[in-house]
Amino acid sequence: MFHKNKLIKFLTVVLAAVFFIAGGATAVHAAVGDRGTDQSVYQGQFGKVGYGDEKFQIDQLGGTVNGWSTYTQWTYPYQVQSGIARGQHVHTYIWWQNVTTNAQADSVLNQLFPQVKTPRGSIVALDVESGYQNTWAIQHACDRIRQAGYTPMVYGYKNYLLNNTNLYYLSQHEQLWLAEYPDYAVRRYPNYHFFPSFNNVGVFQFTSTYIYGGLDGDVDLTGITNNGYTQNTNPTITQPAQHPATTQKAQPQPAANTYTVRYGDSWWSIANRHGMNMYTLAQINGRSINSMLYPGQTLRIRANQQTSQPSQNSGSSWRDSLGDVWHSEHGTFTANTWLNLRWGARTSSSRIALLNPGSTVKYDAWSNHGGYVWIRQPRNNGYGYVAVRNSATHEAFGSFK
Repeated sequence: MFHKNKLIKFLTVVLAAVFFIAGGATAVHAAVGDRGTDQSVYQGQFGKVGYGDEKFQIDQLGGTVNGWSTYTQWTYPYQVQSGIARGQHVHTYIWWQNVTTNAQADSVLNQLFPQVKTPRGSIVALDVESGYQNTWAIQHACDRIRQAGYTPMVYGYKNYLLNNTNLYYLSQHEQLWLAEYPDYAVRRYPNYHFFPSFNNVGVFQFTSTYIYGGLDGDVDLTGITNNGYTQNTNPTITQPAQHPATTQKAQPQPAANTYTVRYGDSWWSIANRHGMNMYTLAQINGRSINSMLYPGQTLRIRANQQTSQPSQNSGSSWRDSLGDVWHSEHGTFTANTWLNLRWGARTSSSRIALLNPGSTVKYDAWSNHGGYVWIRQPRNNGYGYVAVRNSATHEAFGSFK
């Protein structure tokens, strides 16, 4: 993103925490205060890795300069795949310049929507920082983004947005993603003395030099970067015990007729837990995936009778202490992107190493759970685990032999 001189405003950390999610956003809880980055073609094919503790990433799909024709960035699908493989919540942003009518907004989005690679419910932000702007065209675009099943946001520098849009109106309808930098020194954590104070700020871009060489750094103030993803409530685990199953195939578990919503639940997590599609779950409850969920709320559940099929060369199966079914299979996996090797088969598990593209992993078992297909690597001091495929899209993060 381009950078401009900005008027410095003071705000304390306490004030930064009081902003709330705009109406219509998905209920989220635990992401407040998480740091992440936003990336574009300038960060290369697989993007740049920060410090390893970032929870989200916002990648540039492309955009428009003249308000009609669009361009895409060739790095976008690779950066999305790489970020998801590292266990991050990955979102999308679009460069938005000289779009001054609803017809232009429709034309631009109709060209770009089919190329969005992040999941439904995730953020699709408009990068509004240059050219002629129209508040009503921006709001129309945000409404279209929401209708398409994504979470709209408006990005920009406060002064530019105040001078070129009705920012007060936009902030009443959408969460803002505002940028303000105290300097261009390398900065890992936000300095809230340089916060662009305004209503309904969801994400604060606090530096363009998050690491040496340049990378935009952001902090989530409301939990909005959880949208489109499961809030993982599993604790960090050690090597699970193995309990041989009595049958070769895992049997589908009977589902209850209702489910009581718990703190941290989302449509995706509840549906995944019961073998369902989140859109189907919302539909049978007369809701949409953008509807708010509340602890104690009762939902109707309809079980999906399909079960995962083990590969033909699986010799045996077992269920570990976490309830995940594993299948014996020996092979070699070669990564085509950056991947985390972990001590457990959870995205919250401690990381052993960051595997670069081209790394090979010899494995002896696999499991399909938590939105990913995992493989198990035997090690001298236990086992390592790698997520090698997205269960929802079936997209592999490498090749197998």
